[in-house]
Amino acid sequence: MSAIEDAIAAIKLRKSGDDFTYTEVVNQFNVDQSTFSQRHKGKTSSFKAKKKLNLQQELELVQYIRDLTERGLPPTREMIQNFASAVAYKDISKSWVTQFINNYKDQLTAKWITGMDRVRHQADSEDKYNLYFDLLHSK
Repeated sequence: MSAIEDAIAAIKLRKSGDDFTYTEVVNQFNVDQSTFSQRHKGKTSSFKAKKKLNLQQELELVQYIRDLTERGLPPTREMIQNFASAVAYKDISKSWVTQFINNYKDQLTAKWITGMDRVRHQADSEDKYNLYFDLLHSK
């Protein structure tokens, strides 16, 4: 537990009606008074509580991205955003994805679409699929 969490726990353990001042508590636990009072009143939360994914979830996501990349299916930023949103059970922003990639840039490598991949992508159209299945159906 952090010192602020210890101080809040100490206040909660006091008997109802016991008087205390924030100054006494912050001096006892050596914490910043404004941060402590805001946290105690519920106006702010710790950085840890604001994280979208915990460390284990982030590491699992990194491993999943690496596995996909090794199989030749590197995920796009949008795909990473969708994966993280599914794990966090809340919407993840594009800026979160950028920060995530920057935080793990030593473990993640960017794979760009090669010329062959672009040609395959251009060949992959609804009209061409319809033409193929129409031709197949006519035989």
